[in-house]
Amino acid sequence: MRALGAGIAEVVRAGDVIALRGGLGAGKTTLARGLLHALGLVEEAPSPSFALVQPYDPPIVRLPVAHVDLYRLEDDADIRELGLDDYMIDSLVIIEWPERIGDRLWDHALCLSIAVADDGSRCLTAQVPDAWRDRWPPR
Repeated sequence: MRALGAGIAEVVRAGDVIALRGGLGAGKTTLARGLLHALGLVEEAPSPSFALVQPYDPPIVRLPVAHVDLYRLEDDADIRELGLDDYMIDSLVIIEWPERIGDRLWDHALCLSIAVADDGSRCLTAQVPDAWRDRWPPR
């Protein structure tokens, strides 16, 4: 998951949204940490489970990033108050548990679903929107 995150970091742009789906322990945060590390973050990125939104700004990363965890949210009003649209103006937005947004997930979001097999390996399914067609899969 870390290596995949690092590969994605090579092709992300400000305004991108990456939606990470999967059960607890599937590797969503690990993928996000690999991406953040490849963007320049030196320290270990905390899970945003309690902060809900963990922002990172240059110079500690090469472009602004908002790492979002919606696991604990169920109320639409709470989600609207996060101001995720505002982050998309100049930031990469990584969202864990995007199903909490329902059908309001942005059309340009790269949706990655991670499943854990019985042997512990991961199976990745990607829904690739037009905005990502020339960048997916990362090299």
